[in-house]
Amino acid sequence: MLDALPASTTQGDSQQSPLPSRQVSWFDDALLLGIMASLAGCGLIYEYLLSHYAGRILGALEAAIYTMIGLMIVSMGVGAFAARKIKCAFTGFAMLELTVALCGSFAIIVTAAVIGFGQQLPLAIANTLGLPPDHLPNGGFIASLQTLSEYLPYVWGVLLGLMIGMEIPLIARVRQSLSEAHLLHNAGTIYGADYIGAGIGAAIWVGFMLAIDIQLAAALTASVNLLAGLVFIWRFWSKINHVKLLLIGHIIASVVIGVLAVKGPSWEQHFNNLLYKDHVVYAKATRFQQLNFTERLRGGGLPPVYNLYINGRLQFSSNDEHIYHSFLVHPTLAASARHDNVLIIGGGDGLGLKQVLKWQPKTVTLMDLDQDLLALFKSPPADMPQRLSDALLALNGDALNDPRLTLMVDDAFNGVDKLIKTGQMFDAIIVDLPDPSHPDLNKLYSDLFYRKLNELLSADGVITVQSTSPYHAKKAFISVGKTLAAAGFNVKQYHHNVPSFGEWGWSIGSKMGKNPQQRLAAIDQMPVPEDWLTPGLIHASFEFPKNFYTDIDKIKVNEIGSLQLYYYHLAAWSENEVINLF
Repeated sequence: MLDALPASTTQGDSQQSPLPSRQVSWFDDALLLGIMASLAGCGLIYEYLLSHYAGRILGALEAAIYTMIGLMIVSMGVGAFAARKIKCAFTGFAMLELTVALCGSFAIIVTAAVIGFGQQLPLAIANTLGLPPDHLPNGGFIASLQTLSEYLPYVWGVLLGLMIGMEIPLIARVRQSLSEAHLLHNAGTIYGADYIGAGIGAAIWVGFMLAIDIQLAAALTASVNLLAGLVFIWRFWSKINHVKLLLIGHIIASVVIGVLAVKGPSWEQHFNNLLYKDHVVYAKATRFQQLNFTERLRGGGLPPVYNLYINGRLQFSSNDEHIYHSFLVHPTLAASARHDNVLIIGGGDGLGLKQVLKWQPKTVTLMDLDQDLLALFKSPPADMPQRLSDALLALNGDALNDPRLTLMVDDAFNGVDKLIKTGQMFDAIIVDLPDPSHPDLNKLYSDLFYRKLNELLSADGVITVQSTSPYHAKKAFISVGKTLAAAGFNVKQYHHNVPSFGEWGWSIGSKMGKNPQQRLAAIDQMPVPEDWLTPGLIHASFEFPKNFYTDIDKIKVNEIGSLQLYYYHLAAWSENEVINLF
């Protein structure tokens, strides 16, 4: 009985301290948080990898990025809920990282293979059945298959998002199971590691992975998932079910990912090449864009035709680039009072520069963002086929090595500020930028950017801006002209057919005196040697159909931050929109 015991004994038992509960060791805690941070970085990189692949190959970078991030975030939320169904957190996490590593390493190359073979399927069927070239089976089931294949990156994004969403709940359960006491701030601590890891992953993507092959980047990212799984298995061996099978799986996956890292880039490029009608002879992923050079051989002693595609879109064809660049450059300089100092914005291939040098300027400044693109056309690398190297230098006349040239590697929006600060003035400005198919490009067609260029142009100078197609993108074309006028220029627009692109247009403006069309009307012969362009062609290029500008008052100026021109361009080039402008 209790009252029969000595008082000292009873009092001592009642005051005895409980045994300390087991806590997570500092080593295990640091290991788990480090794994979580690493996996967060991988998850962010997978988002960028898949969205940039879709954008670079299919030419839909802007939509791809936003769509991919949205899909993966929602999928991660679903995955977090689904993690509750996993009974053993230790086994589930080890199996999860093996699966993520395999999916992440195969996502790009499998997508490339499916899209590439989907594009080649009509040709294969036609060859098998002996169909003529104009009877390729491109409709029905095949068309649906091709369309669906373009959504494969998003399917991978959903799958990876589901699995990535399971990582935090499983790590939280593992961390809690290692302690007998309730862990305060368990979720907050893990989320802190997750956020920091995501930031590091973003920095790695921007600083390193943007400049390497996308399949190699995928394999390297997957190897981090695999390494996290191996470390986890090593540390918590006794707590994982079927641990030997999982270890064997990780070892096999290591070999597979190693092969994909070494051979995968060339395989992926081969599949990507199937998207092009002509043979791809050289490809390079720069920090900013995917470059593909194709070659089409012709008989009869004619030289091959070389095309450059940037992010899947044709940039120029050696067969007719002289038409585009002649119309871009010669009206500009013919309308300018002087040609001593010329500024070219864009045009890193040097093709426009070649035409400018015909006017014997004293100095030319060329500003382009992509240093790798400039290098290809200035001093082709050793891994480029010699015939392509020779062809590129012949196309641009080795203009990028001309002693009168000053190269500026900079974003044009900020680069022109540097020119303004130094007080430089130019007799002519030629803006040869890609179409405003991305919000980042839209600002280079804005009223603010054109006002900056106004400060750089001499009073009697002329500026010309490539202005997309007046046939396929009428509103965008007119908006460029109105925006240039809003920046203080007296603007006229002109157009001509470039076979590789169809009807193409330019906007030309002066600051004072006669407008450019009036200045060019006095020309009865070309001031420089020119095999294609004539004064008659220049004069005729300013003519448009009778009702072309009827709705000009309804078309808006592309004010900075409005994205107006981007939306015009996006709507015009949509495959679902039928446009009949002329």
